[in-house]
Amino acid sequence: MQPILNVEDVRTLEVKLTRVGISISELMHRAGSAAANEALNMGEIEYVTVFTGFGNNGGDGWVAAEELLRKGIHATVVTPIEAGEIKSDLARVVAQSALAVGVEAVVAPPRETVESLLEQADVVIDCMFGTGFHGAPKAPFDIWIDCINSSGVRVLSVDVPSGLSAQTGHAEGPCIIADETVTMLTLKPGLLSDEGRDVCGAIVVAPLAEQTEQLAIDVDPVAWRADLADYQAVLQPPTTTVNKFTRGSVLVVGGSARFVGAPIMAALAAARAGAGYVTLAVPESIVPMVQAHVMEIPVVGLPAESDGTFSTRAADLVVRLAEGRSATLVGPGMRVTSGTTAVVSALLNTDCNLVVDADALNCIARLTSNQVDEFPELLRRGAPLVLTPHRAELGRLVGLADTPPDSLTAMLDAARRIVWADGGSELTILAKSNASACVGVEAAILPKPGPASLATAGSGDVLGGIVATMLAREQVDPAGVPLLAALASEIHGHAALLAAERYGSRGVMAGDLIDCIGLAVDAVEERIMMAGMEYE
Repeated sequence: MQPILNVEDVRTLEVKLTRVGISISELMHRAGSAAANEALNMGEIEYVTVFTGFGNNGGDGWVAAEELLRKGIHATVVTPIEAGEIKSDLARVVAQSALAVGVEAVVAPPRETVESLLEQADVVIDCMFGTGFHGAPKAPFDIWIDCINSSGVRVLSVDVPSGLSAQTGHAEGPCIIADETVTMLTLKPGLLSDEGRDVCGAIVVAPLAEQTEQLAIDVDPVAWRADLADYQAVLQPPTTTVNKFTRGSVLVVGGSARFVGAPIMAALAAARAGAGYVTLAVPESIVPMVQAHVMEIPVVGLPAESDGTFSTRAADLVVRLAEGRSATLVGPGMRVTSGTTAVVSALLNTDCNLVVDADALNCIARLTSNQVDEFPELLRRGAPLVLTPHRAELGRLVGLADTPPDSLTAMLDAARRIVWADGGSELTILAKSNASACVGVEAAILPKPGPASLATAGSGDVLGGIVATMLAREQVDPAGVPLLAALASEIHGHAALLAAERYGSRGVMAGDLIDCIGLAVDAVEERIMMAGMEYE
């Protein structure tokens, strides 16, 4: 797994590196060399234009320009001020060193000059702002960013695309759109989420020192990026000695007269993900409609109110059904009423493997007056529990309904409020967004993000079904559930890629994802096995 550090923790890591004998000056020279090497890896180049700022990130650019010049590449640095006026002592020294060996510099050029430099450039190296940047770029940087993005020249950003917050993944103003980002030491959360996904391009981590990974772990990463080989830890060896029950049995509880399709999609997804036996429990008034769409899945009708939602009398019956299954998913399409809240509460009081999604999450919010972290006893149990909220649902759970988490780091903070209040390894929160996070009491794991085609109604119901099946068929230790949930997310994302090949990136519907889940499971598991062999 790859550690991900908050920006403030990266500074702590730099201090730790200095304490083991690697100075900030040496780090800058290694960073500049890493940037130069990545530029050379982008193809045949003769001319490189390096855009620098006022600080140490600009210093990396000066070092890169000098390194490229030594390798026979014509390098020009665009700088907002004369080298001798740079306030950072270290950046000023490396800038003057680069000038002394023949690197050309253009100081505060007008737009026409910038456009002329870009016309002859093969690659642009972006070193205007570093990981400490926040806010919106001002002149001349906003003009330079516009020129670069309009030029069509390949762009390598150093540490972070200028204009992007490396912490939040948001850009408040103009932002470089890079073909590649070489980020120093470790990954940062803003590179992996929100606008970061659109502007970073391919991300390469340059550790700069052999001690970096261990020191980053000592700093306590905010999250971990899962590699394919990591998932071997939660996959059982394949076997042919199975039957429909040993493959895992899943109960899906949900639905209402208003939302008939959600539980159907969740149950079909569970079956396509590999569960040997899936049962669907819905309000009795909608059973005929549901049965018409699921030939292979038994449908159980439970007591219902006149509005087509579960009655409180359904709670005990749901518990009996859940006790006979390997895992239960509750929530899709069930609405929030006294009856559905009773059903959710009853399931929470069991020792069954449980996935809580959609309106079941809103039932928990109702039970706790939107402060679930103040009622840890509600979620504390002896069997794995996975909550799968999107950002708005997560906000409701922790009293942030009006200001839900708007970034990956805010999402991690909100999820940790819940899991740390609970304190047990049985609870995992799969916080869903454009970059999802699987948060347990010990660590947060980030799966590879899925494509934009996942942003469609019903996609979350499909993911819930996949998670329930993974929980049913793998039977991992509770501490391994965050990694298992991350694997489910990767399968979900791969199914979306397969569906997009058939229907186009904007044409994918939730049902299309379901049709591709089986193929996605096989493909992802095969890649995991291949990655494991390469790792060994």
